[in-house]
Amino acid sequence: MNVDVILGLQWGDEGKGKIVDHLAKEYDIVARFQGGPNAGHTLKINNQKFVLHTIPSGIFRPNLINLIGNGVVIDPVTLEKEIAKLDDAGVDYQGRLIVAHKAHLILPTHRYLDAASENAKGKAKIGSTLKGIGPTYMDKTGRNGLRAGDIISPNFEKKYQALKEKHLKLLEQYPPFDFDLEAEEAKWMASLERFKQLPQVNGEYFVNQALDEGKKILAEGAQGSMLDIDYGTYPFVTSSNTITAGVCTGLGISTRKIGEVIGISKAYCTRVGSGPFPTELHDEVGELLRKEGAEFGATTGRPRRCGWVDLPQLKYTIMLNGVSQLVITKIDVLNVFKEIMMATHYSINDEKTDQLPYDMCDEEIELVLESFEGWETSLEGVSDYEELPAQAKAFIKALEEYLEVPVTMVSTGPARQELIQRNIQAEV
Repeated sequence: MNVDVILGLQWGDEGKGKIVDHLAKEYDIVARFQGGPNAGHTLKINNQKFVLHTIPSGIFRPNLINLIGNGVVIDPVTLEKEIAKLDDAGVDYQGRLIVAHKAHLILPTHRYLDAASENAKGKAKIGSTLKGIGPTYMDKTGRNGLRAGDIISPNFEKKYQALKEKHLKLLEQYPPFDFDLEAEEAKWMASLERFKQLPQVNGEYFVNQALDEGKKILAEGAQGSMLDIDYGTYPFVTSSNTITAGVCTGLGISTRKIGEVIGISKAYCTRVGSGPFPTELHDEVGELLRKEGAEFGATTGRPRRCGWVDLPQLKYTIMLNGVSQLVITKIDVLNVFKEIMMATHYSINDEKTDQLPYDMCDEEIELVLESFEGWETSLEGVSDYEELPAQAKAFIKALEEYLEVPVTMVSTGPARQELIQRNIQAEV
């Protein structure tokens, strides 16, 4: 068996949680492979809204194992709050929510460092979520991080204090910053008691053994491909590999174990925080996209920047990830538009291209846009692809032709059931 992958193809917020939840019933295990509580995967089930930051989005499917993999960074306080919400909702996760020993832990001082560093940058802020993600990954690569397996080590207290002292020395270089470390540390230590109740496994052995036993695994990514530390819009990126390659390092599998790669894109495009965004709209159209799409960050609450779908950007991330099928989400947000635009190429120094420049921060990018007729009607109740308005199908067909990847699902609303599963073979 192979590991199938779901990941975002833009700057995050593409609607991965809903798609993972939908597909999870076909799998035995859902595994998060990177990122941390800067993720915000929103699911709407039976008119209840759930936002998951660390827990995999398969948790609402009975009998399904959910693994927080080696590549994830975990804040025990955030995880404790998520678990409490599962308890309140009556979700039985006992024995189904497990943690890889080698997942790194976010300490209170990691969040302190994150906030102090971002505060000191002034106008040069990168838009960090201030969750301590970056400093935690820095300690991981610096080879002195604290891991999930360490909390049951007899040397845990010694390891914790050593890392804390390192952080306090680093904080001396920053201007004074309001942060109640004593109170945050007390909450963190208390949350470890709940954390210790979760089963821990050697993630790499667990995943590979499951594959050998014929179990089906779905790998769930966080953030989006354009936030990848190596291939995103650096330096306005996250601190992990958000692309398919991150599945191998984040779960401990070989490249030969990658199966289907399901890439998710909105029918338009959004971004939270700073950084280049070629198709961003600074006018009433952008405001309408934000309003219709309720585009506010699930983790930060910040308003998202909005723009038309960007095909050079999508072609880039499809190439990087080896995407085999596309999911288009939030197409219903476009219901109110008489005209819908699509950026098919960039014009850089008067040269037309469909390739991204080395550094999008430094280039003046003009857009080559194609116009599509809007459908100006509700998609509520549409459950079959052929029931979509002709204009919507024309828009999707154009995406497929430009990107050379089939669209296999179309999300027509936030609820679990508002999703069209498309049978491509039946249409051919």
